[in-house]
Amino acid sequence: MSDTVSLDQLFSAARTHNAWQAREVPDSLLQQLYELMKWGPTSANCSPARIVFVKSPAQKEKLLACMSPGNLDKTRTAPVTAIIGMDMAFYDQLPQLFPHADARSWFADNHELIQATAFRNSSLQGGYFIMAARALGLDCGPMSGFDADKVNQTFFADTQIKANFVCNLGYGDAEKLFPRSPRLSFEQACSIL
Repeated sequence: MSDTVSLDQLFSAARTHNAWQAREVPDSLLQQLYELMKWGPTSANCSPARIVFVKSPAQKEKLLACMSPGNLDKTRTAPVTAIIGMDMAFYDQLPQLFPHADARSWFADNHELIQATAFRNSSLQGGYFIMAARALGLDCGPMSGFDADKVNQTFFADTQIKANFVCNLGYGDAEKLFPRSPRLSFEQACSIL
């Protein structure tokens, strides 16, 4: 793959999909996706993202009960919907993930720092997730239109994991894409000081 082709696949030509081809996404590809995205950097290597891949019809029905009306059809027809969660007890893994310092003590009993770190870094990992999926030839449809409390009760009960966002995965139907929305120019979004 040339640099241009790679950049197109990851960014320039990549689109958010809402309609899906009836093609299965094998579990082995989901595992490969995680094995790529896990290498993206997080602060103190905290890696708080936890992912539930919803594939079965029974579990998909449970997820649909948590989705906003505008996200029902696209979620129902997606081969896979990933729930990107954040482990609010991520710091318990720091002795393994960041062994050269007592990083766990930085977070213990500091709820504000735990919340900020878990949200920021699981969101960052969510971005890596999307890039890894695109690199593997999958299309993505990330969404925030869902009832987080219901998702937490349904998929993360009795855990310290909270939902961050959901992302449909599969092979998008390019014929049903909306026209591409504009983006801000460099001058509108950036400054060099």
